[in-house]
Amino acid sequence: MQLSDQELLAELRQEGKKEKAFQLLVGQYQERLYWHIRKIVIDHDDTDDVLQNTFVKVWKNLGNFREESALFTWLYRIATNESLTFVNSKKRRNLNFSDDTSYLMETFESDTYFEGDELQKKLQKAILTLPEKQRLVFNMKYFDDIKYNDMSEILNTSVGALKASFHHAVKKIEDYLTQMD
Repeated sequence: MQLSDQELLAELRQEGKKEKAFQLLVGQYQERLYWHIRKIVIDHDDTDDVLQNTFVKVWKNLGNFREESALFTWLYRIATNESLTFVNSKKRRNLNFSDDTSYLMETFESDTYFEGDELQKKLQKAILTLPEKQRLVFNMKYFDDIKYNDMSEILNTSVGALKASFHHAVKKIEDYLTQMD
């Protein structure tokens, strides 16, 4: 049963329906958030952990959500922050990586769950070479088709800066793919 975000929020506010409504929320957003997180942390098992942490944080903070943004942007913001925190803490523990790219590339190369063809693999490697902000913006726009206004709320960045980041990301990916041929 799919509910609108407004219906979900109304159900979440009713004490007798809160747990059932939360299960519905998880059911409706779990897959989208999984793939959003997966593009940031790369590893499947790590993604599951971050997704679980995201939903725990959502559950604990439902009472603080004031609907100043859409439910899905709030969920994405939490998932994004949890993902970035996870990646940064993992990098600190693995000091043998000189930068983000080498850490992410190593994680991607060892991912036994990746099922893409050679072209998809090249695209993912190109995306991993991008700076963090450009990688986030590219993934959210290209794969998730998130509008710039929503992305602005999720990442707390101006629409103009997001458009510039996406443009630079596309250019860098094109350059990377051209060099690969």
